[in-house]
Amino acid sequence: MFEYTVCNQADTELFYKQCSALEKRFPGMIVNDILKDVNGSIIQQYTHDRGRIIVKNDTQVDALYVTSDFDLLPYFKQD
Repeated sequence: MFEYTVCNQADTELFYKQCSALEKRFPGMIVNDILKDVNGSIIQQYTHDRGRIIVKNDTQVDALYVTSDFDLLPYFKQD
């Protein structure tokens, strides 16, 4: 499992920007419904051929992070 801290505090606007960036880099992956927790956390899960990608804006931990079944960094390197 790969984990990436996007921001060291929860940030709803940045959460949606991160989701948009993933959707642009991985066209064709399955986008599941956004889940909203009672504590204000927001979770977006994707299903890709290589595995799952989860973006979580966690208000309890106060962080925005991404977990993935495969390494995402090669897909975000500058061309």
